[in-house]
Amino acid sequence: MTRWRHVRTERLWLDEPADGDAAALFTIHHDPASWRHFPAGRVTDPAAGTTMVGASRRRFDRDGLAYWSVRDAEDGPVIGRGGCALPDEAIEADVTGRGWWNLYYRLDQRVLGRGYATEMGQAAIRAAREVSPERPVLAYLLEHNVASRRTAERLGMRLAWRGADAGNADADAVRLVFLDREPDDVLVAALAVEGMAAAGLVG
Repeated sequence: MTRWRHVRTERLWLDEPADGDAAALFTIHHDPASWRHFPAGRVTDPAAGTTMVGASRRRFDRDGLAYWSVRDAEDGPVIGRGGCALPDEAIEADVTGRGWWNLYYRLDQRVLGRGYATEMGQAAIRAAREVSPERPVLAYLLEHNVASRRTAERLGMRLAWRGADAGNADADAVRLVFLDREPDDVLVAALAVEGMAAAGLVG
């Protein structure tokens, strides 16, 4: 399965993460500004970059698709991480038996506002629909993260579920689930599973 390991869009190079990407991936995920909507999600372990590289590699091998390292110049520095992946937790929690693609995007704060998340997301959804079209694409985000919500909406995704964010230290936090399709009753039931917030599917 090699087709989606390296993707070129109009402005972006989307690649299976390489060992040399680990430091940049950690730096992006360690930046407090990247987590102002969900401070508890900030990555603090420097080994996390290496873990991200390994996780993507394993999922590309297993599922044919995973999160990419994002660049906006050929052989340029990593400016983000994103794409669609099939998290282990989603497979275990999903009562539909299909699992779901989790759409994720996190970019270096210095490149925000350029539309890169939308451009990357379009490629990710296209890839997910080719690799495993029966699996819905899910974007899981906090209601007060307006920029992330707008990205999901620009991608043509629709709000399918809204509820309390179980496990969030902020008792008033509201979690939104966007989907790339009209959900059936079984999928709606799966989205309402209380353990989803603890599954790490945050954006």
